[in-house]
Amino acid sequence: LGSSGQRWRDISNDDDDMHPAAAGMADGVHLLGFSDEILLHILSHVPSTDLILNVRRTCRKLAALCLDKSLIHTVLLQKDYQASEDKVRQLVKEIGREIQQLSMAGCYWLPGSTVEHVARCRSLVKVNLSGCHLTSLRLSKMLSALQHLRSLAIDVSPGFDASQLSSECKATLSRVRELKQTLFTPSYGVVPCCTSLEKLLLYFEILDRTREGAILSGQLMVGQSNVPHYQNLRVFYARLAPGYINQEVVRLYLAVLSDRTPQNLHAFLISVPGSFAESGATKNLLDSMARNVALDALQLPKSWLNGSSLLQHMKFNNPFYFSFSGCTLSGGPLIQQVINGGKDLRSVASLNLSGCVHCLSPDSLLRKAEDDIDSSILETLVASCCNLRHLNLSAAHHHSSEGLGRHLCQLLARLRHLRSLSLPVCSVADSAPRADRAPAQPAMHAVPRGFGKKVRVGVQSCPSPFSGQAGPQPSSVFWSLLKNLPFLEHLELIGSNFSSAMPRNEPAIRNSLPPCSRAQSVGDSEVAAIGQLAFLRHLTLAQLPSVLTGSGLVSIGLQCQQLRSLSLANLGMMGKVVYMPALSDMLKHCKRLRDLRLVAWGWGLWECRPPAICHVVKCVLFPSIPLRGHPRHPLTACLWFSFQAERPALNVVVFPLLHEGLTDVIRDVPLLHLDEVTLFKSRVAEEPPNLWW
Repeated sequence: LGSSGQRWRDISNDDDDMHPAAAGMADGVHLLGFSDEILLHILSHVPSTDLILNVRRTCRKLAALCLDKSLIHTVLLQKDYQASEDKVRQLVKEIGREIQQLSMAGCYWLPGSTVEHVARCRSLVKVNLSGCHLTSLRLSKMLSALQHLRSLAIDVSPGFDASQLSSECKATLSRVRELKQTLFTPSYGVVPCCTSLEKLLLYFEILDRTREGAILSGQLMVGQSNVPHYQNLRVFYARLAPGYINQEVVRLYLAVLSDRTPQNLHAFLISVPGSFAESGATKNLLDSMARNVALDALQLPKSWLNGSSLLQHMKFNNPFYFSFSGCTLSGGPLIQQVINGGKDLRSVASLNLSGCVHCLSPDSLLRKAEDDIDSSILETLVASCCNLRHLNLSAAHHHSSEGLGRHLCQLLARLRHLRSLSLPVCSVADSAPRADRAPAQPAMHAVPRGFGKKVRVGVQSCPSPFSGQAGPQPSSVFWSLLKNLPFLEHLELIGSNFSSAMPRNEPAIRNSLPPCSRAQSVGDSEVAAIGQLAFLRHLTLAQLPSVLTGSGLVSIGLQCQQLRSLSLANLGMMGKVVYMPALSDMLKHCKRLRDLRLVAWGWGLWECRPPAICHVVKCVLFPSIPLRGHPRHPLTACLWFSFQAERPALNVVVFPLLHEGLTDVIRDVPLLHLDEVTLFKSRVAEEPPNLWW
């Protein structure tokens, strides 16, 4: 569906009065001959700006369908990078009164004067303006006109002043039941005005220092501490970026809740990187929660759970999400305190055990990295949480012992409802060499010749590892696992010792730990096994030292036609990047790929020659080798001046990874791209499913 609507004009033949069933029969079935239900489903995948401003003008039938309530009551502009200022203003002018839900999340390229046109959408019930440029006065003007608003997402940037909010704006906020705030400055934002809140989501992105180096304070201004009690609050979620100031500000929010814990609270989640010491107020809050509420979702800082008996006193009622990321919780307490000795927990949909190195071991004090897991603990976990859809076991060594049916992959294969899965590379290795295992595929894409050199052979003559059913199918436990999870959409294989060199608010990491010894047996044939996943949309592979030619990547490109995002880091041995020709061939087949992230040793990245990418909006390059002259590469200005006029959302960053000024460069990257693309991290079960939109 072209952005100009030309394809729709072609099929309509410019004949407004032609009956759909009779149109174009000489050339086959006419698209407009489909039922309205099918056409509406097709049109639901067209960007709203294109739908209203182009497709609607092609013929009378489409003009009526494009204004169907199912298409215009909810308008999603996030990631519609072709939505220019003029298009958004025209869209609001034409259907603004009909829009009930509007998401402009991450529309960083639109000026505040354009975002202000949201005030014309008088029927709005739900609006997401995260990432948009808004001042206090503009926000006040918009909200004053939105009397039906019940759900709001905004950013609170430096200079925000709640005293500039009008009485009409505060009246609207008093009726808001769901609020999502991203804080870039110490503030309560609009929270004091939202007295009917049932869901409160807070994202703390406050930097400890200004660009000039001045240290910021986490203390809020006088008068901002008068926050009312939230008797109706059901969901409290806080996610903190690194930095002590974020911890200081979130304590002020928690102090209010500790005075009187809402009795209807059923989800309490705090995500904090690193350590976060308890205070008297937080202890009072947790004690009150243990006495008065039954939770459905729980995530606490790891320092609050490590060595604590807190979980023994918590009550759960049909829980759907647990996150114990980074905790030292061992398998015994996990089974007894959370799963209650094997209690039926079919309601649990998402479980995050990332970095829980002891969670599959009975004793956390005696376990070593090379020790085997206790298969009985995993078996109890799988049997109790049999309807899991999202599971994260990354950032830990989970080694299986020999024995039929005791391997981690064999046990996880029972979770037939899984849609996203994150595993350490060493966990998918066969526990011991097996005689019946199919040999690894021969290297056919590139032949190593010396240090980092290779000869391109091509993939056209290379058969798919799974093509042809005459021979025996691969018999590794990882292949069998994926065979039993055909509907998996999100897969991560990340080395247990992998750490990203990309900083958040700290210097880049220069050294990393070597890969686990068991990961040495996971290579191209295991990567090729991923090709079984026909519905795969997101794939992450990191720290696989035995990936040599990358032949498995081509299998993924050929068979995983739904792939949307691909993230690769540190494949192969250090300094020997020989899989780039295979990667280039893979990308030719990835027609739906939207996000590509590569971390390659040496100059391997520059040797990749994918097909021309015509619609790049975000381009970030962080070479580890210092650039000559000024750190800002001339490629930045070249791309900017070449494409910015036709791509209003274009964002380009080319900067040396180990340069001292990288932190300031990172802070200019739009948060949408920083969180989703630039930062390399595990994303499976990172948040509860359907947390916001």
